[in-house]
Amino acid sequence: MKKTLLWIGSLVVGAIFGVLGLEWLNTTADFVAAVYTRLFQLLAVPTIVLAVITTFATFGSKGSGRIFGRTLIYTLLTTFTAAAVGALLYVVIAPGNLPAEAISSTTQPSDISPQTSLYDHILNVIPNNIVKPFLEGNVLSLLLLAFAVGIGLSKLPEGENKSVVVKGLLGLQELLFLLIRWLIWTLPLGIVAFSAQLSAQVSAGVVADSIGKYVLVVLGGNVIQFFIVLPLFLLARGLNPIHILGKMMPAVLMALFTKSSAATLPVTMESAEQRLGVRKEIARFVLPICTTINMNGCAAFILVTSLFVMQNGCTPLTLGTILLWLLISVVSAVGNAGVPMGCFFLTLSLMSGIGAPVAILGVILPIYTIIDMVETAENVWSDSCVCAMTDHDLK
Repeated sequence: MKKTLLWIGSLVVGAIFGVLGLEWLNTTADFVAAVYTRLFQLLAVPTIVLAVITTFATFGSKGSGRIFGRTLIYTLLTTFTAAAVGALLYVVIAPGNLPAEAISSTTQPSDISPQTSLYDHILNVIPNNIVKPFLEGNVLSLLLLAFAVGIGLSKLPEGENKSVVVKGLLGLQELLFLLIRWLIWTLPLGIVAFSAQLSAQVSAGVVADSIGKYVLVVLGGNVIQFFIVLPLFLLARGLNPIHILGKMMPAVLMALFTKSSAATLPVTMESAEQRLGVRKEIARFVLPICTTINMNGCAAFILVTSLFVMQNGCTPLTLGTILLWLLISVVSAVGNAGVPMGCFFLTLSLMSGIGAPVAILGVILPIYTIIDMVETAENVWSDSCVCAMTDHDLK
């Protein structure tokens, strides 16, 4: 409770700093926020790899299969529901088309990021050397390597060589968690910086826009998923959503400001194990996987934004079209990286592939910071729910 209050106090202080509009203060906040984001990204990659390897090696591939099965089922259910809520809201609220001049005056998002085909996206997941995925932070490639090494260790006959390797990996993991706890202890300073950074952006009018209904659909869908749908999943398994959210609040708040579920992973795992009481073998297996494939907010964003862009490109939004893109959004979200703006560029890639007017994404770009924050917080909250339900089912 004290830690949560300290974090909330840091949010308030940071917001006040941002509203003051002092250039030196904003520069300092940007620097401190960047430092904390880089440190958590530094710890996130080895956290994912070691967690998966040690879980497979010590828990056994058979037991891990049961955990993975539960994780995958809950991930697909919650992700599909999030996209369905977004589709329903889009039909009910029915955002109108943008004026032509608003589209033509915006920056073409295609100038911001290179395009990647689906073939290249799949091929990039398959590593061709061990070092490259670590250097690039390619989470899916790292998961493949971790699965292979972990399963290999679990199949090795018991002996001194296997024992030395497994103990070494477990020792590295404990050292990593010690570093994570140290970083979390200093995190209120980072929260002040993140909050000041956002407050300054809002004060400067970065999030001003003229597409209120579209934003209402996206954010409304996230809010419904966060406060209604996910708690209903927990209640259906006999779990108290208020208790779980209270214990996982540090991770949810961290996700809100880093806009990266991968960078938040160390805090998510620490909160699940130390505050919520999830068993280590569950938390250290489920959460790294969820960080990669459990993207509730991203699925809703891809669907709603794709429908909005296609509608502005004069594509009729029939029931069949909506259902088709609901499926595409879920599959795409599962393969999306848990990094800032990952959903934006994935949507851009999908729309470019069908020849839709991607210039509309330039209108969305200035307000995407807020959308990305809410989506990431929802993703981490969903990860927490999946982890809690899996732990509950396998007790």
